[in-house]
Amino acid sequence: MGILSAMNIGCDGLKVHGMRLDLASKNIANIDTPNYVRKIPLVVSTDRSSFLSVMNQMKESTFGAGTLPYASGSVAMAGVVEDPTLGDKIYKPGHPDADENGYIRTSNVDPLVEITDAIMAQRAFEASLAIMTMTKSMADRAAAIGS
Repeated sequence: MGILSAMNIGCDGLKVHGMRLDLASKNIANIDTPNYVRKIPLVVSTDRSSFLSVMNQMKESTFGAGTLPYASGSVAMAGVVEDPTLGDKIYKPGHPDADENGYIRTSNVDPLVEITDAIMAQRAFEASLAIMTMTKSMADRAAAIGS
């Protein structure tokens, strides 16, 4: 794996997990907003290899040449979907968001789930940053060998 490939993987991770943190913060900010529907990020792998092909490559490489292969790929944001679960109905006639029967629907955001998602996204963001830091350090050391 080249230095630029590793930097690109780290950069993609920073973008995706930064967007995950942004969505979690928007969901938390709208906990008390009537009719707000929780947004869920869809994160996908950009690697085109199947699990079976990666395992076969590892088997051949490990027992044949003694080296482990690397999978070239990264992560990407495939989109955002709305959580299909419904919030509770509360009777509030006269509220601007009330339906014809006087009910409003509360937000379906669970603060514990959102905080957990935000922590996971933060740790993934930090891991992506560590990839970029280590790659830069390796590039610096490789450049120092040549001089």
